[in-house]
Amino acid sequence: MRRPLRAILLLVVLSAAACGYRLQPEGKGRFSDPAVRIDLSPLVNDSSEPDAGAYVAARLREELRRRGFEGSYGRVGADFQVTGKVREFRDEVFSHTSGRFALENRFTLVVGIRVVDTRQGTVLWKDEDLVETVSYYAGTDAEYTASNRRAAFEETVRRMVLRMAQTIRLIL
Repeated sequence: MRRPLRAILLLVVLSAAACGYRLQPEGKGRFSDPAVRIDLSPLVNDSSEPDAGAYVAARLREELRRRGFEGSYGRVGADFQVTGKVREFRDEVFSHTSGRFALENRFTLVVGIRVVDTRQGTVLWKDEDLVETVSYYAGTDAEYTASNRRAAFEETVRRMVLRMAQTIRLIL
């Protein structure tokens, strides 16, 4: 009794697989078109972190490539323009010892971004308050704290860039 049921179930699964249904589209969108050009200059930096605007833009370019962007970057003849502003990097003490030393700090990044279709002059995406937060440990050793702070900076930017690249890929 169980063998015919298994055979029927196997037949249904195999016939469904043979119908040609795909979960992802096969056609190429604008995102993977090699002719597309994006103007992605360093973001304006209004934060206290010296390299924040350039660092975010560079990581965003890398992440777009990683996600399949096959076009080029450049200002002249750009189809899309990505502009933004690193509005703030907050570095706050989250917990501390009974003395004067911080144990854990929280790093918060606030970014504004805008994506414009330059051919049509329309804003495809605009968000002034993208926020990402990462905690890091501090200690009495300045090198330990500085190393953790930089790692938290990079992780905060990585998380922010993942969100931005995902949205850019969807709208293109």
